[in-house]
Amino acid sequence: MSDTTQTGPIPDKPATGDETGKHGEMLSADGRSLKSSLNRALRRQKLRALMLIAPLLIFVLVTFIAPIADMLFRSVENDIVTNTLPGTVEALDDWDHSVGEAPGEGVYDALYFDLFLAAEAKEHTKLGTRLNYEQTGLSSLFRSSGRGLDDVGDDYLDALEEVDERWGEGDFVYRLMTGTGPSETGFVADRVRVLEKMTSETLPGDVGFAPSEEIRQLLPATTLAYTDFATFTALVEEDVVAEEDPWEAVYVGLIEDLQTADVASYSGPEAEALQAAKAADIPLVPLKQFFADEDGDWLDPNVWATIQTYSPKYTSGYFLNAVDMQLTPDGISMRPENQQIYLKLFKRTMFMSLVITGSCILLGYPVAWLLANLPASRANLLMILVLLPFWTSLLVRTSAWKVMLQQQGVINDVLVWLGLVDDMNRLVMINNQFGTIVAMTHILLPFMILPLYSVMQGIPPTYLRAAKSLGATNWTAFWRVYFPQSVPGIGAGSILVFILSIGYYITPEIVGGTTGTFISNRIAYHISSSLNWGLAAALGSILLAVVLLLYWAYDRIVGIDNVKLG
Repeated sequence: MSDTTQTGPIPDKPATGDETGKHGEMLSADGRSLKSSLNRALRRQKLRALMLIAPLLIFVLVTFIAPIADMLFRSVENDIVTNTLPGTVEALDDWDHSVGEAPGEGVYDALYFDLFLAAEAKEHTKLGTRLNYEQTGLSSLFRSSGRGLDDVGDDYLDALEEVDERWGEGDFVYRLMTGTGPSETGFVADRVRVLEKMTSETLPGDVGFAPSEEIRQLLPATTLAYTDFATFTALVEEDVVAEEDPWEAVYVGLIEDLQTADVASYSGPEAEALQAAKAADIPLVPLKQFFADEDGDWLDPNVWATIQTYSPKYTSGYFLNAVDMQLTPDGISMRPENQQIYLKLFKRTMFMSLVITGSCILLGYPVAWLLANLPASRANLLMILVLLPFWTSLLVRTSAWKVMLQQQGVINDVLVWLGLVDDMNRLVMINNQFGTIVAMTHILLPFMILPLYSVMQGIPPTYLRAAKSLGATNWTAFWRVYFPQSVPGIGAGSILVFILSIGYYITPEIVGGTTGTFISNRIAYHISSSLNWGLAAALGSILLAVVLLLYWAYDRIVGIDNVKLG
């Protein structure tokens, strides 16, 4: 039979229709390009896979990534100063701390109105606490000064009421400040944003007040104080502005404005009362003198230098404090030697964590080998004993070690009974590094045994018998054949134990005393006691960086691919 008969005729041109397109590409059954249909199917497959892992991905983002990102942000965040004292920070821009003198009257003027609003919102104590981390005594300075801000305004109000008793009435001052003509609604919106930043809250709603342009130009300080009063009264206290008595700061601003304001030409609401107050010539008390009378520390240039240094929204101060340095107005410097504790704690944490990891390897390796080579029935019984600590509270186990290790404890009693230790010279094994190492080795030992056991179970026992049959001794067979195959288990257990140990703080707190605590104890202290979350975040970020660096070094030296959990 001829080739033509066997294979059929060869067409002169490509077939058209369902098999190929006009450019010769293959088509699917629905008429689409086969390549595009394949890509479409792959996209659908990836989308289905993404939807399957989406819950886990969201969980990891919310519970792991987001907290770490928040911690990193808190370690440099420092907007509390500029949010609480915005006018003061702006006024301090032109002040040079190197002259060794307190700033001028304008800075104290801005401080008064900023601090008055902060005191009403109860935010001034938070600012004092923040600055107290950098200079001791600022917390009490802000707290005490916040209580005395009303005094000068009360004196001014008394003098104004002698001229016209209506000055103490809310609706009277409301009419004066509302005035006539165009209103400064944008200025009110700006002060609302200032209050929102200060309180870290969203304040929706209508203030129900806007000063006139004429009043704002005539009485700028009064307008600022009254607008702050109006926004706080309407949005925070949810009261009607016109029905409430103004803050004392309003009268402080009014007396300041009357010193220079030309009220003779003013013809708006309550013009006569305003002109009478101007004619009364009420003496002005300089606010710098007022703050000096409240607390002499307000004249200390170091106080203002600290405020100026920590006025930016972001700071490196927390990280500098975390490595025993400090950010000063003159630059970066080391802290006094008696205040340098964090580098020592970091070194102690690394050293003791490595010792604990090594102790777990030495104690856990023989146990894991025994579990892997015993018959199943006996191995299961021993495995229950290994897992038994997991069924006991961590606090109970740590407290038990505190009882056992103390000088009148069980271990010392046994040593005395055996005659190994004199009763007058009992060993000190608690409230030091030894106690921490012993207690944490016991607690973390299962995390070393389990990965080792899992890897050792996969090592065929025939390898050792083959080595011995070739003339190797027991030690040679173990060291040259068995041990290298168990290294992945050692790596996995070491990573688990080391990372867990550097983050422990309960056990070192109970049994460590002053020489056996970790850096994690200081992090817990700053989070729960001193509330210095910025420094805690900086310490945590450095600890995270150290762990990642060690992880990278381990990967370069050993190889993370060689780590196995089974």
